[in-house]
Amino acid sequence: MKMALAFIGVLLNIGVAAAADAPAITCQGIAKQGGMMICQTAPNATVIIGRSETDTYPQQADANGIIIVGFDRDEPDNFIQVGEQRISFDLAARDYDISRIDGLPSNMVNEYTEEELTRIRAATARKKVGFSSRVDEIGFKDGFIYPVADHIKTTNFGAQRVLNGEPKRPHFGVDLAAPKGTPIVAPADGIVSMADDDMYFEGSLILIDHGQGLISYYLHSEELLVEDGQRVVQGQPIATVGSRGRSTGPHLCWRLKWRGRNLDPELLVTEWPSHG
Repeated sequence: MKMALAFIGVLLNIGVAAAADAPAITCQGIAKQGGMMICQTAPNATVIIGRSETDTYPQQADANGIIIVGFDRDEPDNFIQVGEQRISFDLAARDYDISRIDGLPSNMVNEYTEEELTRIRAATARKKVGFSSRVDEIGFKDGFIYPVADHIKTTNFGAQRVLNGEPKRPHFGVDLAAPKGTPIVAPADGIVSMADDDMYFEGSLILIDHGQGLISYYLHSEELLVEDGQRVVQGQPIATVGSRGRSTGPHLCWRLKWRGRNLDPELLVTEWPSHG
């Protein structure tokens, strides 16, 4: 809560919703595909988020008037509206790589036994619960730090995946290669909404809710150091690098999602506006 209040203080200091004639809502952040904005409006206000006039849905700002808006990998232009005031986001389009991985076992690509399908369905159900987390506190102010300090980035966010020659869904994470056992730390404060070391594709999986369903997640770890419901702070060790699940070598697959939209977690390290 202290961090949320500190960030709100920053917003008020620059005139956001501080004066009677101030606009109903103001936003700042990263207006591009895979990016995110954080907005200030009236406490508990109903906020309309839209991709078009016919594709909108309501969200509620928190008790401090803060609301997050994330933009998917291929997101079209968006807008956010409170009452009669609308802010339009002209999202910068991005070019994405192609990532080819060959030599994977067929049961990690396209051929599954009934037993394996049962495991996949059970893992999917557990993930759904983890992703439904909605922590009220905003657990970051000046963005993220890298969860693996010393790494080699091997795959960018959004790369089109081709597995054993077969096109698959885009890669929604950032792959950070590092030796097995390298510490993985929380990039920002949050609550662990899932910590599971028996996942089919991921091998192991940690989800951290940083506020309002902004959830970062961590795949393929060797050892998990946190548990469900645990509060973590920026820089705290949460796991170690491994190569479990669908993986060809020790690395962290680091991902970020906001209410079903796949975001680029690296943007919150490299491009998030800092306020000191």
